Amino acid sequence: MNENELSYIIRGAIFKVYNKLGPGLLETAYEAALAYELKKEGLSVKTQVGIPFQYEEIRLDVGYRLDILVENLVIIEIKSVELLADVHYKQLLTYLKLTGYKLGLLVNFNTSSISDSIKRIVNNL
Repeated sequence: MNENELSYIIRGAIFKVYNKLGPGLLETAYEAALAYELKKEGLSVKTQVGIPFQYEEIRLDVGYRLDILVENLVIIEIKSVELLADVHYKQLLTYLKLTGYKLGLLVNFNTSSISDSIKRIVNNL
């Protein structure tokens, strides 16, 4: 399965979680529910995955974590904020660059329209 096929399944799971929970909860609630829905689809799902951070010749343990990693191919970054800011997009793009993954989905569950709040971010390596 490639990134685009996975993103279709992920979007469906996001809609399911949003329709059941609605807006206004903490990010951790959406993360747990979304991970559960993706696992029900038979996908490999990891949550709170540590990101290695290399600066020059040393490796630094600075605690960066991916919210959800699906099939070791797609990063999902979950937000529950009033509005997505530029820094949210840049954060996910940086995570993609640090890990070498190609596709990330940024989703803001604190919205009245979930379809407008799922953003695809592509790492052009």
